[in-house]
Amino acid sequence: MSQSNNYALPAPLLALLSQYLQEHVTPTVEIDPSQLAYRWVGGRTGHLQPLSVNLFLSLDDLHGIDTQKSKLVQNTRQFLKGYPANHVLMTGTRGAGKSSLIRALLQAYHKEGLRIIEIARDDLQMLDKIRTAINELPVDCTCRYIVYCDDLAFNGQDESYRTLKSVLDGALDSEQDKLLVYATSNRRRLLPQMMKDNLDIYNGQTDEVNPYETIDETVSLSDRFGLSLSFHPMDQQTYLQIVQHYIALELQRMSAHTDHDMEVNAEDGSLSNKIRIDALRWASERGGRSGRVAYQFSRYWSGKTQLAIEDRKS
Repeated sequence: MSQSNNYALPAPLLALLSQYLQEHVTPTVEIDPSQLAYRWVGGRTGHLQPLSVNLFLSLDDLHGIDTQKSKLVQNTRQFLKGYPANHVLMTGTRGAGKSSLIRALLQAYHKEGLRIIEIARDDLQMLDKIRTAINELPVDCTCRYIVYCDDLAFNGQDESYRTLKSVLDGALDSEQDKLLVYATSNRRRLLPQMMKDNLDIYNGQTDEVNPYETIDETVSLSDRFGLSLSFHPMDQQTYLQIVQHYIALELQRMSAHTDHDMEVNAEDGSLSNKIRIDALRWASERGGRSGRVAYQFSRYWSGKTQLAIEDRKS
């Protein structure tokens, strides 16, 4: 007499199991080398979303950060040639050009095989999946990928940084020739360092046997980036030079003649005193001088100027 082997799960339990798998199983990650840039979206069960990138920003458009730009370009060229290169951490003042450098690198070197994958801090656990997908590309694929994480920082309870540590340096397969991590942050150490941690050590108020290891842990992540570039606030002269450069670009896009009403010298593109004063006031209202502030002022000036021209015609 045969016995029934029907072990089917109840429908409600199957529905819960299906929902769990959908929420926790990451789909297969696929990468098309012809796509210049991707962004990871959707968290743990997400995917790489192709990006339509604007390649108008060039390395020559970025002023006041020549030393940082030179080092980053050299590291990237080594990477593209298949020579040893380092993961990069760019830290410092906001708006100094850290993120713009990444976009400009893609504009300059996409024809040489540079590709960018943007990933948010909260999705760093997907790095292993992305790394596996890159390693599975055809052997004759000459593309090389920079995994770009903008505004990277962690709090004391965030454990996702451990995945990044492993990819940077620590895993058995962390050394590879087709993936580098370029990250930007306003915080040099990435993890918070609390004064109370030092006070607890000095006053004997910590329960840890080796309390200094906690402090070492907070700096170990940033130490795994082989190249660290610092960006500092710029002086007034550099800021005005950047304003002048961006306004010149705006004039080219406007395809308009420079005249006295536009307050720009037609011979050398130098700024009038009025524009200089307006640009400095603009920076003062935004709390400091930076390449980002200079770019925002140029757009303000361009829009205001074009609107004034239209108003005169009407």
